[in-house]
Amino acid sequence: MVSQEQMSAASWEVLGKIDIIQKPMPVLKPGELLIRVAASGICGTDMHICNGETPHATRHATVGHEFSGFVEAIHDETTTSASIGDLVAVDPNNPCHQCGFCRSKKYHLCGGLKCIGVTCDGGMAKYVAAPSAAVYVIPEGVTPEVASLAEPLSCVVHAVDTGSIKTGDRVLVVGAGPIGLMVTALCSTGGAHVTVTDINEMRLQRATEFGASVISLDVDIGGDPTLGFGFDVVYECVGRPETMLNAINCAKAGGTVVWVGVAKPGVTVPVSPFDIYRRELTIKSTYTNPYGMERAVKILSDKKVDWSKLITHTFPLEQFDAAWEVFKSGAGLKVCIKPNSD
Repeated sequence: MVSQEQMSAASWEVLGKIDIIQKPMPVLKPGELLIRVAASGICGTDMHICNGETPHATRHATVGHEFSGFVEAIHDETTTSASIGDLVAVDPNNPCHQCGFCRSKKYHLCGGLKCIGVTCDGGMAKYVAAPSAAVYVIPEGVTPEVASLAEPLSCVVHAVDTGSIKTGDRVLVVGAGPIGLMVTALCSTGGAHVTVTDINEMRLQRATEFGASVISLDVDIGGDPTLGFGFDVVYECVGRPETMLNAINCAKAGGTVVWVGVAKPGVTVPVSPFDIYRRELTIKSTYTNPYGMERAVKILSDKKVDWSKLITHTFPLEQFDAAWEVFKSGAGLKVCIKPNSD
């Protein structure tokens, strides 16, 4: 349906680098839509991919799994509720729908999971093809930049659910990057008292805009966690062994620790089994975004939170190298690429 014209794309070609190269325009298959990408966020996972730390990532694939865009074309054999011109967000995770995990409503654990922007070409390009089941129409009033936050927010929806917070819980969020601030917003609007800690003072100050009651460069729980000192739920949103251990140390007896941050493969955390036993801690992790996209779109559209404040930098695709440097420096929050800004 689409001619093999060339387009610009940010592609993982060699270890340690993402390059802007020319690739053929996507050719639609039955069941797919062509998306003209409007906004695509840079994620920590992209850094892991670049450095060869995502085992299932595919070399020569276009990165970009957090994106929104406008429906440009629909294959004749595609059934979809979207129409040409609609602003949509895309769930990058596409399971096989046949394995035991898929059939037991754990499709995010599917061994055959294909991920747009990780295992196949993603949204850091002018155009991308997406299966109809992965496309979510965005309500009017939501900008493309905010719509591109649907995928990371859907991961946070899963993470917050995993922590099973209750109204009045004392929650600690370790890390005030985009994911940590999203966790902060959802927990605070759910009635929790949220403390946020980070070593980046700029990011820490932004946490109050997302509902943090307390911000701190360092957290001291003030006493023995077996005597009730500490937090009911701790969300670790950094992915480093020292912060993962700190998250455990800050949980009070009977508390829950949720590891949201993505650690490098091979990293270990020195945990005392007796300490976990004595405090009867629950330690959980979260992986991707099962059943979270539709909820994330609703959250973005109800505007209880000004999500646009997460996006601190925007760049055209041609300036991807500059955007990548800003992202790596930690000078902002969400860095957004606009591939069709010309």
